[in-house]
Amino acid sequence: MSGALLPRDFFDGPVDEIAPALLGRLLRHRTPEGDVTLRLTEVEAYAGPLDPASHAYRGRTPRNAVMFGPPGFVYVYFTYGMHYCMNLVCGPDGTSSAVLLRAGEIVDGEDTARERRPRSSFRDLARGPARLCRALGIARDQNGLDACSPDGPLTVLAGEPADPGLIRSGPRTGVNGAKEVPWRFWIDGDPTVSPYRPHVPRRRKAAAP
Repeated sequence: MSGALLPRDFFDGPVDEIAPALLGRLLRHRTPEGDVTLRLTEVEAYAGPLDPASHAYRGRTPRNAVMFGPPGFVYVYFTYGMHYCMNLVCGPDGTSSAVLLRAGEIVDGEDTARERRPRSSFRDLARGPARLCRALGIARDQNGLDACSPDGPLTVLAGEPADPGLIRSGPRTGVNGAKEVPWRFWIDGDPTVSPYRPHVPRRRKAAAP
C-alpha cells in the first residue's frame, strides 16, 4: 500500500480527467475510533457552473462554498435528511468542480468500518456514496478539510491507479440536469461498484375531489 499522498496539482485540472484518474487510489481517514482506508472503485465528475447537475451551477452559497476554493479540499453535503456524501474539489481556485466519491473497497480498518455498518456484507461496506461516508466516519465535521495535507486526518494516497482498460463510463446516477453526460466512471467487474439508477421524477399527488 503506497503511503505517498496525491499532490495538489493532481486535482488542478479538468474534472472529467481527474475523476477516472482517481480510480484505484486510496482514501484514508484517521479517527479516534480507528483508521479506515478504501480503494476507490466508482466516482462521478461535476463541472461547477457549466454543469446543471452540479451543486455550484447556480453560484456560491454557504452550503457549497468549499467548492469555490483551492483544489484538493473536501466538500461534504447532507442529503435526503439522513446521508452524507463526499467530494474532492478540482480545478483552479474558483472553478467549483468536484468529484463525488461513489464507492470503494475497504482495504484497511475493516473492523472499524463494520462497527459503523454492522449489518453490511464486505462488498456493501462502502458501496454507494452514503455508505462510503458511514464506513469511513465522514460527516459534516470533515467538510473543508485539506486532503493534500500530510498531517491531515483525511488524505488521498497514490495507491495503484486502475488499469485504463478496465475503466468504464456512463451517465451519472440519479441526476436530472445533464443526465446523459457520461461522467460516472467505474472499474469494470469490481463487486463494490454501486448499481446505476436513472433519475425518476417525483409524482405529484392528485388533488382531492
